[in-house]
Amino acid sequence: MPTQSKPVQQLTPFGAALAGALGGCFSTAVVYPLDVAKTRIQALPGGKNNSMFTVLLRIYAKEGLKGLYRGFGATMLNTFSQQYAYFFFYSFVRNSYTKRLASKLPPGSKLPALSTAAELLLGALAGALAQIFTIPVSVIATRQQVGRPTKIRDDIPTEAVVDSKTDDSFLAVAREIVDEEGVGGLWLGIKPGLVLTVNPSITYGVFERVKTIVLAGNGSSKLSPWMSFVIGAISKTLATVVTYPYIMAKVRIQARSADAEDAVETHHSLPKPHTFHHKDTRHVGALDILARVWKKEGFTGWYQGMQAQITKAVISQALLFTSKEQFEHWALSIMILLARFQAR
Repeated sequence: MPTQSKPVQQLTPFGAALAGALGGCFSTAVVYPLDVAKTRIQALPGGKNNSMFTVLLRIYAKEGLKGLYRGFGATMLNTFSQQYAYFFFYSFVRNSYTKRLASKLPPGSKLPALSTAAELLLGALAGALAQIFTIPVSVIATRQQVGRPTKIRDDIPTEAVVDSKTDDSFLAVAREIVDEEGVGGLWLGIKPGLVLTVNPSITYGVFERVKTIVLAGNGSSKLSPWMSFVIGAISKTLATVVTYPYIMAKVRIQARSADAEDAVETHHSLPKPHTFHHKDTRHVGALDILARVWKKEGFTGWYQGMQAQITKAVISQALLFTSKEQFEHWALSIMILLARFQAR
């Protein structure tokens, strides 16, 4: 039995990318307040005892409904561009690879299902290409969600400062990053970001493998929405558990909270309260962050906020898998209409 539905087989890389991007925006928008909460838990040291519900209540109490949607525009742009780039590159490299395999088979032979290793490799390659092009928007979105960790309290920057008078628009945050750190500041976290390309590759690799098994077992040509939801949730949970320490490290790098904590240790003797300036400190790497967390909090520190991450990621990813089929039909319809329009 085929492992993909008919619309997926007919979609070009452009169509698959459009469907994936629209589905990603939809799923992210539904759970956006959870995204803000999990980012704040991950970004700042000392947040391991904060549940997602507690953080949501605190954000609402201090900042109102607006606080729960800080950085919404940048995150939607980031989600669309990242999902579009990932699905485009994934569809492109996968189609190229399968065509190459098919060319080596005798005429009329059925193309075998790709191995798990091949799925993971193709996913990682697509993810790496997507990261390089989209990470600046991710950096800006993270800064907007977290706020500015400019005040140090009790020697640790445990609370982001959200000033309603500060311009935190997309362009303002981008200018601030470039002014303070140069253009390269827009690519903060690129190294752990490249490592994390294994996350979507694990997710989609597991999804495709389980999907193939399920379809072969029930003799159907496509998954039901409920089965897509279940398999998507399982796939994303596994990928998140495996890669979570680097997810946390990447957020701290982009939010510069790790740099703030490093400044505290460097200037420990300064009077309190002390104002943290970004230019005072070097950039702390992912391995430095993981080593510091291990020293202070042990293995459990590496998984600070994982429950929030999994809750948000699983719901979002499951919604993406569930809705992607419909978005693929819509994308296919749009492509057909465009083709007919161009033919006139």
